[in-house]
Amino acid sequence: MISKSHTKYIQSLQHKKFRDEGLVFIAEGPKVVPELLMGGKFICKELFALPGWLDANRSLVRQFPDTVFEEVKDFELEKISALATPHEVLAVFEQSPAPAAFDTRNRITLALDTIQDPGNLGTLIRLADWFGISHIVCSTGCADRYNPKVVQSTMGSLGRVELLYTPLAEWLQVNNKVKRYGAALDGTDIKKLPALKEGIIVIGNEAHGISTAVMDCIDEKITIRKFGIAESLNAAVAAGIILHQVT
Repeated sequence: MISKSHTKYIQSLQHKKFRDEGLVFIAEGPKVVPELLMGGKFICKELFALPGWLDANRSLVRQFPDTVFEEVKDFELEKISALATPHEVLAVFEQSPAPAAFDTRNRITLALDTIQDPGNLGTLIRLADWFGISHIVCSTGCADRYNPKVVQSTMGSLGRVELLYTPLAEWLQVNNKVKRYGAALDGTDIKKLPALKEGIIVIGNEAHGISTAVMDCIDEKITIRKFGIAESLNAAVAAGIILHQVT
């Protein structure tokens, strides 16, 4: 049985203030939790699961003797879950240290300018993982990578992609050794671009696109050719199309 005080503590981790105070975050579900457990990037402090999940994952549990595994009932999991429909297992992980500066040469780097929707950020992290991109640079206005909706949307890719939060315009000014591309409505058709061995791909805010300060650092605007009359594309959809083309 989870105590009332501990229930309130886990519930509080849905908020950034309390996640940052404890340097922890929550992950949920039979896909996400095992991925993060086995990935080795994050240390699991405690895990709460229904009896069926624990029975089916005894071999996994034995690999983590220092982690507290607690069997809970449906109503207990529902109380601590951030999901509308809780799904078998919830774990509390330690946050990993912020990544150090990295070399942008000989790699493609994804840069995000004020991506505020947690679902979009999580999908972008998953896209980066799919296309073999190991680093994402986020402006300070982006959603928190440890937001429960972000963690859930990554489907485990959070354990394989590093996120660096920094003032983006300043970072782009410093990292000018490789070409910087900005997704825009007016730019070079991505079909005319060759496959890239290196470069920084900047994706802008869902509503306003790339900010003026960041666009001033862009070497070339790129665009996805439009055939219909929709005003714009979802940020994650646009990033997926661009990454497919340039990789």
